[in-house]
Amino acid sequence: MAGGGGSARRGGRPRRATGTPQHRPQGAERAAGRNTRRVPTPVESAPPLPPGPFRLGAVPGTTPGKWIDAWRSRMPGVELELVPLAVADQRERLSSAELDAALVRLPLRRDDLHVIALYDEVPVVVCAADSHLTAADELTVADLTGEVIIRPVDAVIEVEVSGAVPAVFAPPETTEEAIATVATGVGVTIVPMSLARLHHRKDVEYRPLREGPVSTVALAWPSEAPSALVDVFVGIVRGRTANSSRG
Repeated sequence: MAGGGGSARRGGRPRRATGTPQHRPQGAERAAGRNTRRVPTPVESAPPLPPGPFRLGAVPGTTPGKWIDAWRSRMPGVELELVPLAVADQRERLSSAELDAALVRLPLRRDDLHVIALYDEVPVVVCAADSHLTAADELTVADLTGEVIIRPVDAVIEVEVSGAVPAVFAPPETTEEAIATVATGVGVTIVPMSLARLHHRKDVEYRPLREGPVSTVALAWPSEAPSALVDVFVGIVRGRTANSSRG
């Protein structure tokens, strides 16, 4: 019969269209996503720091106390050794293997060194306690005309004073000796304020020298193969906290 074919198709199982993609319900996809475990990315741990000690040189008058306190708080297992330096040999000792870093006074030959300027110190005139110069709160170079200017061998400030009286004795070896000479009433000496305080005596006074040359204190360390401990100390000096990234 002509209509038999149509009746068989209506009564049979519906045909599935070929080539039609099979989709899972969206809920199933979300469920599958929740069941997928993410593999954590491995995190590289920082290499351990050397055991120390960290050897920090310091010229007279520098004040590393707050940085040393921060070091001891942050690095209790690593000793910091403070090594006294003279300005005359600060550069040579930095080039040796003796020091990891040093607080120095500029100027300094900088080849093979990293240098960070930290602060400037104002110059002061140190005179005898009964000197007429103590009548002023601060002095100028012109005020020193007619004075004997004592320049020690280890002087870190050089000031040319027009009309100064030449000393008739050999220059003292150290700033401390120069200040002791000043205490006798013979001349004056010009030093950074920290050195005047370091070598202060009851028989001397000091006054700021207005517009005089400053003395710059800096942190320096060898640029070739620096100790990893240097990075920690530089971070402390720059004010980075223990959780700060380096930079």
